[in-house]
Amino acid sequence: MRDQMADKIDLATFNFGQRGHTDELGLRFVAQGDDWAELAFDYDPKLAMNSDIGILASGPIISLIDTVSGAAIIARNNRFRPMATLDLRIDYMRAATPGRSINARATCYRVARNIAFVRCEAHDGDPDDPVASAMASFFFTAD
Repeated sequence: MRDQMADKIDLATFNFGQRGHTDELGLRFVAQGDDWAELAFDYDPKLAMNSDIGILASGPIISLIDTVSGAAIIARNNRFRPMATLDLRIDYMRAATPGRSINARATCYRVARNIAFVRCEAHDGDPDDPVASAMASFFFTAD
């Protein structure tokens, strides 16, 4: 019998558009499951919205959530399908603590013919104290 894990896409080696903004942010793979993925980036003062207090701007967190949501869809489908973000709603619970890495874990909970649906939470060290929570949908642009 064939090893089913050998058939799984390994997101640790997947190219998430490196050389673009994901590379500039330093997004890195953390973990994956059958329908979820976790990515992170380390704190960098250049990503702060206010250099005096060091609080991160929302843009890097949005990019992390958007990218990890796509990764969760890849994990669930076990293949890459070109897609575009159709809708992304983010609720910010609090400011991220300056100096801490940001992790985001997304779960793809439904895939229809042309649309996939994802939930995501981002935190700065404690998953029970999220920085942001998100819901997203993605449209498959081709097969």
